[in-house]
Amino acid sequence: MPATRLAPNFERWEFACKCKCGFDTADKLLVEYLQALSDHFDNRAITIINGCRCPAYNAKVGGGLNSQHLYARAADIVIADIHPHLVQEILDDWGVPGMGYYDDFTHLDTRTGRARWDKRARVVGSDVPESLQLVDTTPAH
Repeated sequence: MPATRLAPNFERWEFACKCKCGFDTADKLLVEYLQALSDHFDNRAITIINGCRCPAYNAKVGGGLNSQHLYARAADIVIADIHPHLVQEILDDWGVPGMGYYDDFTHLDTRTGRARWDKRARVVGSDVPESLQLVDTTPAH
């Protein structure tokens, strides 16, 4: 694939569907959020685990029927040496429309409207900074 720079720190190929079908675009606002994150963390590398997905690949990985990855409006990311919970907190403060909370990566998307889901493990006292730990609300038996 030819290199096409979408922002100072991102090229089109980074968003390509993992099945190599050729679907390799990204929503402009999504790229702007990702570049802002990179700038916020002093240009630290952001790895896009999943960008856009074709319908066949989305089905293969168990993606939702209306996954924003299908519309090139979503990315699952990790930032070197930055805990995903911190990334999630920043994106939430910025008002990113769609966000999935995971322990080892962050999902963000630029859907219309707001959506949040939490797939983090409910572990209290982990290596997560205290300010970002979830409180165990399970009643004692």
